[in-house]
Amino acid sequence: MGTFEHTIDAKGRMAFPNKLRECLGVSFIITIGLDGCLYAYSNEEWDVFTDKIKALTGEKAKAAKLFIINATTVEADKQGRILIPQKLREYAGLEHDVTVLGVINRAEIWNTARINEISGSITNEMLSDAMADLAL
Repeated sequence: MGTFEHTIDAKGRMAFPNKLRECLGVSFIITIGLDGCLYAYSNEEWDVFTDKIKALTGEKAKAAKLFIINATTVEADKQGRILIPQKLREYAGLEHDVTVLGVINRAEIWNTARINEISGSITNEMLSDAMADLAL
């Protein structure tokens, strides 16, 4: 869990938060995510995720395959940087300022302006409703 702000260079390299690398491992999977971000999974969580996709049928199975065909394995270098392929950088609009979120069983990589806009649109009423649904 947590929020980490970083930058990405012109070659597509970014320092990936050490705290999240400890959870994901030195080598992990990144793929497209929802709302224009990238998802990062440990190899173990990726296996769980793909097992769930395998169980889908019909149109949902076709749509979910986009997560698989856009996935790639990344490995942190000695400085803790990962290289995000251009196709994934373009999908998520990653050009300079990047925010990495630790979210339950994965990390999410966001264009900072985009996640700030989304976060800013969440009202206290929406948070209250979510908490009520969770019985908290």
